[in-house]
Amino acid sequence: MVIGDRYELDDLPLGQGGMGAVYAGHDRHLDRRVAVKFLRLPGGGPDQELERRFLREARILARLEHAGAPVLYDFGTHEQRLYQVMQFIEGVTVADVVSEYGPLPVPWAAAIAAQACAVLSAAHALSICHRDLKPTNLMLCPDGSVKVLDFGLALLRDGDLTTFTRIGQILGTPAYMAPEQIQHGVAEPRSDLYSLGCVLHEMLTGEQLFTGPTDYVVFEKQVKERPPAIPGLPPGLGELLAQVLEKKPDDRPADADELYERLDPFAVNLPVLPGFLTLAPSPGRMYARMAGRALTP
Repeated sequence: MVIGDRYELDDLPLGQGGMGAVYAGHDRHLDRRVAVKFLRLPGGGPDQELERRFLREARILARLEHAGAPVLYDFGTHEQRLYQVMQFIEGVTVADVVSEYGPLPVPWAAAIAAQACAVLSAAHALSICHRDLKPTNLMLCPDGSVKVLDFGLALLRDGDLTTFTRIGQILGTPAYMAPEQIQHGVAEPRSDLYSLGCVLHEMLTGEQLFTGPTDYVVFEKQVKERPPAIPGLPPGLGELLAQVLEKKPDDRPADADELYERLDPFAVNLPVLPGFLTLAPSPGRMYARMAGRALTP
């Protein structure tokens, strides 16, 4: 597929989600790899709600300038379908890592969650709530860095509180939704922390926190059931995870910054993850190391 005379796409998508399909492509004008996301239209015709949500995602990505989020390059329409052109990201999803590796070493689980916190901190400072954090939306890159993907359900909380819903539908992924999203359809920054807590629990155990034969069963567990304790965790990590997974937002850590600082002591002496990481020098790591030293007392 070719979009105009600029973007040449692979025949098969890299992946598909609720909002659309993502293809690897080549930007002929600038000679670089890109990822192109097309809006999916389930009914085959125009869908104003999905189009507004897709446009909102593009505006959010354009606003969120952070190394842990993909860069938006372009936005347009091809054959009456909206598309986004984004930075192509090498790596594997955290879902794939857990599926192949099983429970992750504590330092890696903490490091991945802490990096996600850094992105959430930047997003929340811009009044952006992700609302759909899950292992498939976290990409582990070969240098060990993490990218937060798919802002298709993200909400701007700066006075534009329009929500997108369909009759009888709760937007989000049941296994990672905060109780307040399920019960009241509302999300706040600490809702993202709860979702990240579900991901952290899954990284530490290799299994989803709450499962069931139907979405309704999972919803019930998210709202009412206490998470089981994980044996063998370092002192303090189990207590932190339990707090992140509290049912009431006010009982969770105050914000992503606090959660980052409390995860930081556990993200040390990271072992090699065979098959997922490269040991070659990383310019990104080099830059981040010096930037961190510049402001360290």
